[in-house]
Amino acid sequence: VMKAFDKLREYYGSKWNQIFKSITTDNGSEFADLSDLEQVSKILVYYAHPYTSCDKGSVERHNGLIRRYIPKGDRMDKYSVEDIA
Repeated sequence: VMKAFDKLREYYGSKWNQIFKSITTDNGSEFADLSDLEQVSKILVYYAHPYTSCDKGSVERHNGLIRRYIPKGDRMDKYSVEDIA
């Protein structure tokens, strides 16, 4: 996950702090290093409480919208950019 954010930071450059204000995530091990973003940028990282979907409501809303078209367990790389759009 941090490698992906590093690529995003390179891409957005000086606009990085304007685009990303905060990140709310769960406590999965893949997100363990996200707090490092607070040290290299102005992003605030929030970790949701386990089993508390209301802590990250917009994420759950978007997941629901995505699941209307892409079933859970399906690989997203099966879909073209046009399909996803």
